[in-house]
Amino acid sequence: MRPLPIRVRLTLAFAVVMAAVLAGMGFFVYVRVGNALVTSVDQALAAQAREAAGHAHEGRNLVDPDVGGGPTLAEFVTPTGVVSLSTPVHLQLLVPKRDLARIAGGHRLRGSISLRRPSGDWRYLAVPAHGGVIVVARSLEAREESLHRLLRELLFASPLALLFASLAGYGLAAAALRPVEAMRRRAAAVSGTAPGRLPVPSSRDEISRLATTLNEMLGRLEAAFEHERRFVANASHELRTPLAMLRTELELALRRPRSHDELEAAVRSAAQETDRLSQLAEDLLLIARADQGALPIRPEHVAVDDLFSTVAERFARRAHERAQEVEVRPTTAFVEADPMRVEQALANLVENALAHGAGAVDLFAVARDDVVELHVADAGAGFPDGFLQRAFDRFSRADDARSTGGSGLGLSIVALIAQAHGGSASAVNRPEGGADVWLTLPRTRVTQLAHALI
Repeated sequence: MRPLPIRVRLTLAFAVVMAAVLAGMGFFVYVRVGNALVTSVDQALAAQAREAAGHAHEGRNLVDPDVGGGPTLAEFVTPTGVVSLSTPVHLQLLVPKRDLARIAGGHRLRGSISLRRPSGDWRYLAVPAHGGVIVVARSLEAREESLHRLLRELLFASPLALLFASLAGYGLAAAALRPVEAMRRRAAAVSGTAPGRLPVPSSRDEISRLATTLNEMLGRLEAAFEHERRFVANASHELRTPLAMLRTELELALRRPRSHDELEAAVRSAAQETDRLSQLAEDLLLIARADQGALPIRPEHVAVDDLFSTVAERFARRAHERAQEVEVRPTTAFVEADPMRVEQALANLVENALAHGAGAVDLFAVARDDVVELHVADAGAGFPDGFLQRAFDRFSRADDARSTGGSGLGLSIVALIAQAHGGSASAVNRPEGGADVWLTLPRTRVTQLAHALI
């Protein structure tokens, strides 16, 4: 069964609540009017009881023949329960005989009774009088007719009021949901190839805030899609270049007979391109794992000096070939980090410094409160103007770095590793020349406690 539209459900809920309200109000009005009519009858009975007491003392009819307000009964009852005088004559005792003594003692008694002669429902009042009890009663027929007329009017007017209120509620619900329908139609046209924004109502209510929030979400999704498209395009480009070079080397090697030295050179070149492909695949895999969630790390209590020494030894030969040197400043700092991941990040920074910098590559640490900054600085030309803002973006490379064959993923991987440890990565150009890039890692708790004790 197809679910009902929201506007219909809202209207039905409103109609149910409105029906309950109308029923409650009708019941309240019916009861209040009935009580008011009874109070009016009681007031008239009190006045007639006073007159009847005077007439009984004078020996006249207890009720004047021209009294208004409907049929009226009256009787004078002795303390023994005998009706000595009544209007009309031969009227039965209207009150219970057991209550006569209490009434004669000064109490008043009100109530309602049903009689056969004269027939109908009556409201009576019994009051003490000289030598007995005066009882007067008035017919409730007028009250019942008024209540019946009121009930008919309520039964006629309430459904009409409910119908008009339901139609008004449906109109209000439709008007309130009209912006939502406009947003739905616009959202149905939004896709990855046709981005757009939802219309924002000018009412500044919940619907308006919802549209603004959804537009912000669409903006984030659009930026994410664009980022993924650029990532795929750049990854395809980066993979295409070494594959093309590898294919070219192999085709040239097979085109004609080659000497041993030529074949060796071709194989070495192919091996270099294969290494580049392997490294690029590992970098892409690491980024993909980071995008799926937090990069898995195994933090340990690690000495920063050991991390620097390991990385410096790995790049010592390459630095010597480039007439450079990797220098390590001794430090006693310790960090809670995954040694393999941190060494990978430092290796990326040292490799960039050797490829794009000049002079000695300086590795040093700076301890700040509960974090430690691991710096890699060089004495080259530094980052180009405007590049620092996007230095850690994926596939982001300075124009003068494209000739080195870098993939543009090194710094982005450094940032991912730092973020996985709860830290960050930053870069600046040094005033004396060169670049300074560092990642911030949490300081080991043991070292923090030792510093606190000192």
